[in-house]
Amino acid sequence: MEIKNKPRHPEKVNKPINPLKKKPEWIRSSLLNSKEFFLTKTVVNKDNLVTVCQEANCPNITECWSKRHATLMIMGDTCTRACAFCDVKTGKPEKLDEFEPIKIANAVNKLNLRHVVITSVDRDDLSDGGSNHFHNVIIATRKKNPNTTIEVLTPDFLRKGEAYKRVLEANPDVFNHNIETVPSLYVKVRPGARYFASLELLKNSKKYNKKVFTKSGIMVGFGETKDEIIQVMDDLRSAEVDFLTIGQYLQPSVKHFPLKRYYHPQEFEELGKIAKAKGFLLVSSSPLTRSSYHADEDFNKLKNNRKNIN
Repeated sequence: MEIKNKPRHPEKVNKPINPLKKKPEWIRSSLLNSKEFFLTKTVVNKDNLVTVCQEANCPNITECWSKRHATLMIMGDTCTRACAFCDVKTGKPEKLDEFEPIKIANAVNKLNLRHVVITSVDRDDLSDGGSNHFHNVIIATRKKNPNTTIEVLTPDFLRKGEAYKRVLEANPDVFNHNIETVPSLYVKVRPGARYFASLELLKNSKKYNKKVFTKSGIMVGFGETKDEIIQVMDDLRSAEVDFLTIGQYLQPSVKHFPLKRYYHPQEFEELGKIAKAKGFLLVSSSPLTRSSYHADEDFNKLKNNRKNIN
């Protein structure tokens, strides 16, 4: 009798590496204004702009673009790192576009943004990590749009010395660098980064330019504990970080870091209350919260509150 060879582990045949979990009912985004959505899309496509909304497969793209809110990504669409949670492609980046500062400034003007978030890929290939390019983008954007507040979401400039100072010398309104996760998960989630280096960057940024608000964000769902999240909050407050965002990690594909669990909206509400009690000036905590999600509304709300107090 012929005996056919059977798979050693039949249950693993064609099984994805990290199966995707079904999204709960509260993970939903909506298109609020189709006309404005396509206007934003037209500006982005016509000027060949890169947005983190598209590159990182953000779940809020339909809502934000229908409000003309697009988070602009500079220095290309290719990152020199390969974080396990991120959907931005990894590889060898192209040469910097010297005309990008003008392109960004014009896009902000066309979209009539009152607050713009400008981020970038990691550029470990550059001697300054791209800090001078950030500087030039901020200067050009402010010159063209004097009434627009500018928020930058930067890389960690790891091993680039004091390169970060160049960004702060352009006086953005908000300097954001995301801590992303808890220390115990850094090796797996952010293998190219260092938790305490990111903390030091935020701390030193506040010391160097106290006029600039500092901001950071964390994702949950990687397998962290509540105590670890609270410890990150304490670490960020020790670094004098002003704003905090807390959002749900959404696994982009079976090749990315496995999602351990979805947090319920009530859990986000609780984490938000804890963060506010610790003294953060602004806290955004919800399943769909991202660094730039409602950043304009939140920042303008803070400015108005301060005017009323004064």
